Amino acid sequence: MVKKVDHIGVAVKNLDETLKFYEGVLGLECGGTEVVEEQKVKVAFLPIGDTEIELLESTDEEGPISRYIEKKGEGIQHIAYRVDDIEKAIEEMKAKGIRMIDEKPRYGAGGAKIAFLHPKSTYGVLVELCERD
Repeated sequence: MVKKVDHIGVAVKNLDETLKFYEGVLGLECGGTEVVEEQKVKVAFLPIGDTEIELLESTDEEGPISRYIEKKGEGIQHIAYRVDDIEKAIEEMKAKGIRMIDEKPRYGAGGAKIAFLHPKSTYGVLVELCERD
C-alpha cells in the first residue's frame, strides 16, 4: 500500500529563519511556499532525493502547528507516506483497526489529498497518508 516516504513535516516557529539553515547550511533549495488556510499553516517544500522536507509555520496561534510547538517544541511533526488511492488506504487502515484523525481525505499543500492516522494507533508517530497526481 505505501509506496515511499513522501515528505517529513517539521514544525517551525519562523519559516524564513529556518530556511536560512536548510538552504544556507544544508544546501537545499526551497521549491516554494504555500499557505493552507484550512490547516492554518504556511509551508515550504525542500526537495531532497525523491522525497521532501516540509517546513510548517502556523498562521494562527490556535492552529495545530502552534499548539504542537507549544507542547513539544520545534521539530519533526509528522511523516507522510505516499499512497496511490487515499480513499482505499483510509478504508484499509480502518479495517485494520487504526484510529483515523481524518475519515475522509482533505486538501494538503501542493494539491495533495491527505489523511492523518491518530498517533495512539501508530506508536506515537503522527502518520500522514498522501496521494498526489
